[in-house]
Amino acid sequence: MQNVTKISKRKQAFIVSKLTSNFSITTKNGNCNTTVTSKSFLNCMSTKCTEKNPVQKSCSQQRESSTRAFLSTAGSQGRACDEKTIEKHLAVQAMIRGYQVRGHYLAQVDPLGISDQVSDSDRAGSPPKIILEHHKLQESDMDTEFKLPPTTSIGGKDTALPLREIIRRLEQTYCKHIGLEYMFINSVEKCDWLRQKFETPSATDISADEKRLTLARLTRATQLEKFMGQKYPNEKRFGIDGLEMLIPSMKTIIDKSTEHGVDSVIISMAHRGRLNVLANVCRKPLHHIFTQFYGLEAADLGSGDVKYHLGTSIDRLNRVTNKHIRIALLANPSHLEVVAPIGQGKARAEQFFKGDKEGKTVLSIILHGDASMCGQGVVFETLQLTDLPAYTTHGEIHIIVNNQVGFTTDPRFAKSSRYCSDVGKVVHAPIIHVNADEPDSVIHVSKVAAEWRAKFAKSVVIDLVGYRRFGHNEVDQPMFTQPLMYQKINTMKNCMDKYSEQLIKERIVTKEEVNDVQSKYEKICLDEFAIASKLTQIKNQWWLDSPWKGFFKGKDLPADCKTGVKEETLIHIGKHFSSPPKDTKFIIHEGLLRVLKARMHLLEEKKVDWATAEAMAFGSLLKDGIHVRLSGEDVERGTFSQRHHVLHHQKIDKATYRPLDNLYPDQAPYTVCNSSLSEYAILGFEHGYSLANPNCLVLWEAEFGDFSNVAQCVIDQYISAGEIKWIRQSGLVMLLPHGMEGQGPEHSSARLERFLTMAAEDPDTLPPDGEDVAMRQLHDTNWIVANLTSPANYFHILRRQIALPFRKPLIIMSAKGLLRLPEARSSISDMTEGTEFQRIIPEQGPAFQKPEKVERLIFCSGRVFYDVAKAIKEKKLNSRIALTRIEQLAPFPFDLVKKECEKYGKAQIVWVQEEHKNQGGWSFVEPRLETILGSSRGVSYVGRPVSASPATGNKQQYLKELANFLQEATAF
Repeated sequence: MQNVTKISKRKQAFIVSKLTSNFSITTKNGNCNTTVTSKSFLNCMSTKCTEKNPVQKSCSQQRESSTRAFLSTAGSQGRACDEKTIEKHLAVQAMIRGYQVRGHYLAQVDPLGISDQVSDSDRAGSPPKIILEHHKLQESDMDTEFKLPPTTSIGGKDTALPLREIIRRLEQTYCKHIGLEYMFINSVEKCDWLRQKFETPSATDISADEKRLTLARLTRATQLEKFMGQKYPNEKRFGIDGLEMLIPSMKTIIDKSTEHGVDSVIISMAHRGRLNVLANVCRKPLHHIFTQFYGLEAADLGSGDVKYHLGTSIDRLNRVTNKHIRIALLANPSHLEVVAPIGQGKARAEQFFKGDKEGKTVLSIILHGDASMCGQGVVFETLQLTDLPAYTTHGEIHIIVNNQVGFTTDPRFAKSSRYCSDVGKVVHAPIIHVNADEPDSVIHVSKVAAEWRAKFAKSVVIDLVGYRRFGHNEVDQPMFTQPLMYQKINTMKNCMDKYSEQLIKERIVTKEEVNDVQSKYEKICLDEFAIASKLTQIKNQWWLDSPWKGFFKGKDLPADCKTGVKEETLIHIGKHFSSPPKDTKFIIHEGLLRVLKARMHLLEEKKVDWATAEAMAFGSLLKDGIHVRLSGEDVERGTFSQRHHVLHHQKIDKATYRPLDNLYPDQAPYTVCNSSLSEYAILGFEHGYSLANPNCLVLWEAEFGDFSNVAQCVIDQYISAGEIKWIRQSGLVMLLPHGMEGQGPEHSSARLERFLTMAAEDPDTLPPDGEDVAMRQLHDTNWIVANLTSPANYFHILRRQIALPFRKPLIIMSAKGLLRLPEARSSISDMTEGTEFQRIIPEQGPAFQKPEKVERLIFCSGRVFYDVAKAIKEKKLNSRIALTRIEQLAPFPFDLVKKECEKYGKAQIVWVQEEHKNQGGWSFVEPRLETILGSSRGVSYVGRPVSASPATGNKQQYLKELANFLQEATAF
């Protein structure tokens, strides 16, 4: 590259003196033409330009060449300027940018004034003194007019302003009660839009009508906390005293969003302020809330939960916009941020079922605590879904309810970054810090946040900085750990009183009007309190956050659940799934062609493997109009290269073919999507998705079964216990690859024992006899746990999820070794009309013919069946040992297992498993078998001994253990 002469500082300055001229120069460098204008050149010279303009993306030689031409043209104007003046112009440009980038550090966003950003004493005399010194400007320059760059809107229609006015406006914008972080966003359009919303003179002004509405909403929020504090002084309520502006903020966001077409809002939040949000945002009747303080018995299903964990779903008229809106506040346990991905999943599902591909009608609002926002990793995992095609909700509004303390932990010990909101920068969300005791600023920020999301379909973070007037809860003593903070808080007037005084001073309201608003709401509270005091029971249906209207009406429990499908339908799906694309120009991998040929060969023999049975289950549901969604890490191909639901063109990037999308012209949509490398957020997301509509099959697959333990919080709090706590049914399917194939500890066990332990079933009680016993067990349980051995049974259990008249989560110990095992094949006749899921698969060999001759009855579940069956066959013990598979472990098939035990009345009962004795199904199965057998017969265990690890990492050790317990299982 040839050497180029560096542009002198004087020449750079010369450009600035010609800003009133509109130059546009095109130069040619090699094969590249470059256009430079005075505007683009100044942007690049005076700011860190993020715009993809010709100056930025050209090489240095190209840039220098263009600049020389620009200087030459500019010089032809003949207007010179001294270097000192130009340096000052450049200094002003840098100063403006400095405020835009770092002004939030000076912003007065802490109503307590005790944050470590800038103290009042340090602030005194800083701007403009330090500003001037830093940029080598002087007091004498304060009345000098300077040209404003195109990267600021502080001038409004003015193109130049005196330095004194420039600083005043920058201070007003960036250093008052709003701290704006946005210069990291990689879009000039978005940055310019935000600057217009905050820098333009009078942009942040609030009308008198808006102020009166804000005061009314603030009054309701404040008075409700005060009323509950008086009536229930010794009860926890986790109020928002000190952050009451959360309520007007949320209502403003909803108002503004409905103007842009939103008619459904999904709110995800922890316990802080939940009762107030229920009352004053969702508008849940107050007597429903007050009854939760009385400890009344539930009138319907469910054990219920504490009042500040419960949710709701409300359809109402928004009186500000006169539009109908549905607001759902999702139930949440004490695990704070776990609800965030669940809300995202529910919002995504609602958008899907409404055909809302741009997120125009469904909005997700997520509330965070300041400590949990930066402390809990699921926040990052959830944010990372923001722009993923199969997970995006097209922007959500995050509000940090920032009370500047985490239970008893000071912020200085809770985070390493400056702000708890810094994680939001990952997705280029603008972060707006605002003083919660400055209502006008909060309302402006809330409007901008709603408009940003509506315009750009991107996320935004509001950091609402306030304080916690009481302790972690109202009976906690905060002075133990934050004495200085609470000495300050105890002197603070509440926000409502301060704002009332402000509006009275501004002559927007009178003292009488303020008192009237307060007394009216107090009367409402008293009337609702009187209603609540007369109630004798709580209806948990009041707290249902995901109602399925009409789903449960007129549905009785059937005696069975036939899930078979016409053979012609199965063959059609199978052939389509086993064939390459009809487009001969679509090139697929040769290895895949072999896979497809093998599937087709099996199909010709009227047999199916695991992957084909799964495709037939999905395809037949799609044919019936049931939406199917499968997600997880690597699900498109399948972790074990078994699925191949997305075929990739070998020559063209992003060209794919999805066979299950093209089965029938009027089929339901099929979504199969690889997820981010996350279990916690993705499982939460899919659970949330399953809540929106019962008529869809939602599946999440762990890459390996044990990886699900990263999402244990979602499993424990929502999937296992969600129905009993919150009357929230879900048909979510969890596919957990499981099997001891000598692949080491972390690739062996899905921890079957954990899921069985959480099954809500009494091991000591036999279910009452009856034709519908299996269906009643399913209805009464909290979830279904299965360890399958047959592709046909896999097909049926997936279809049963939709055929049931209710919804239960399904946990499948999914196959690994069985995916390609020749013995693990099913006949299509096992899947045709009239067939159904088999809870157990009994012995069908020689032992079945002469049960009185059988000496041992072995029960097992899952992959180990094939190992035991092989050992029995090799030793020619088929007539002496009966081998029965328990496919559905929970709810336990008491009735069928009892029949097997009675059939082989003289046989020794043995349970065989491949997992270690303290793992697997043994501890779950043993007491149930004892209940069935009574004291007359015992049951023996055969398998690996106890171990702290799920498996050995040594292949030889694994084989030795396998041989040992197979020998024991078949020894006489």
